[in-house]
Amino acid sequence: MAENDKDLIPPDDYERELTTDLDDDTPDKPKGIPLHTKIFIGLAVGVIGGLVANWTLGGNDENLIWTVENITRPIGQLFLNLLLMIVVPLVFSSLVVGVAGIGDIRKLGRIGAKSFAYTLIISAISVVIGLTLANTIRPGERISPDTAAALKAEFSSAGSAATEAQRKAVEAAKADSGLMQAVKTVVPSNVFNSISGASPNMLHIMFFALIIGVAITLLPATVSAPFVSFCEALFAITAKIIDIVMKFAPYAVACLLFNNIAQFGLELLQSLGWFVATVLLGLSIHFFGIYSLSIYFLSRINPLEFFKRVRTVIITAFSTSSSNATLPTALRVSHENLGVPKEINSFVLTVGATANQNGTALYEGVTVLFLAQLAGVDLTVSLQLMVVYLAILGGIGTAGVPSGSIPFIIGILFMINIDPALIAIIIGVDRILDMCRTTLNVVGDLTAATFVARSEGYELLHAREDAGLG
Repeated sequence: MAENDKDLIPPDDYERELTTDLDDDTPDKPKGIPLHTKIFIGLAVGVIGGLVANWTLGGNDENLIWTVENITRPIGQLFLNLLLMIVVPLVFSSLVVGVAGIGDIRKLGRIGAKSFAYTLIISAISVVIGLTLANTIRPGERISPDTAAALKAEFSSAGSAATEAQRKAVEAAKADSGLMQAVKTVVPSNVFNSISGASPNMLHIMFFALIIGVAITLLPATVSAPFVSFCEALFAITAKIIDIVMKFAPYAVACLLFNNIAQFGLELLQSLGWFVATVLLGLSIHFFGIYSLSIYFLSRINPLEFFKRVRTVIITAFSTSSSNATLPTALRVSHENLGVPKEINSFVLTVGATANQNGTALYEGVTVLFLAQLAGVDLTVSLQLMVVYLAILGGIGTAGVPSGSIPFIIGILFMINIDPALIAIIIGVDRILDMCRTTLNVVGDLTAATFVARSEGYELLHAREDAGLG
């Protein structure tokens, strides 16, 4: 299997080069201002510009709406589309090359089992944190009765037509057994249909790529080498496209932030303040608490050093609100800044972009309880346990795109007999919270990758010396 230029550098020289790169923030900064700094500047410009526009013009000003719809939103959407455009070839080639690179089918099974176990445990912890906070703070009951009544009156039936398709989908799902639902969710009957849809089914594509990768490990190298070389070339091409697209990131980030803040300002955040505060508190506990413990004890890396090295990924995830759009950056940074082997990166991060979404699981649990409290529905312990189960599944099956969790939350509301149209109450603040939970999702993928690499015996950045754990 072809190796890239860095893999041909002797270990001592490569260590020296990697250390120099990290000190200078290369690969984020070939020359001049580092990319992560440019993105952060763009983020600040978007926030400040949005607040100024909202305070001076108001969110409903015609000129502001025209500017958003004709200038800033198209620019932001162009950036997202350029990243999402290459996700399918990137995921396919990355998984095939990664699995083929692992070589030993037993090792692949071991890595997969570790990844799944880590995802399941961390996701369960995130949901429990969310439900504990929601039951303690009870944000749905802290809205004044008059405001709550007005919200229910406005939204309780407003979304009926809009959610009819979701209602039919949920009813169709109920007709299938649990095992049949799992089969339909994971295994494609026609992978080309899974690719060609407006929103490609990433679970289907990953399963297809995984099966091809497994088959390659069972074939003689002389048979599989041409196809593996093709996938390596495809991966290299997509990586180069990513480098080009990311140069546009600072400007797109400014536009994406401006769009939301200019139109909504801080008023909507204030009206749903307790809900927003509960979600952000839960995400913060998980991000700084659970992840730091995992990084320190399982990956044997200093958490501060870890967060410093992945800051470009954090900013990209926050600004795009998409795990899939952040995947290219995560793959590069995890290998170059954290030292995770490419074959583990390709498997854990690619699968994790869809299957390891701890922030989404936490958000779904809090949102369901918030809307239940707002509607005056008291969920029993058994129903809350069902919410835990469904939220974990939601974290695994939710699409890694902006607001991808909304359809799944609607499905949960159907199942526990709460009017799904009430989801419209939180739509206004969803994008802002989506940015935060996507950051948690993506960083969770990186913690999983470092855990798996460490458990397989790889030294991550000479972790003992860097973290003082020797």
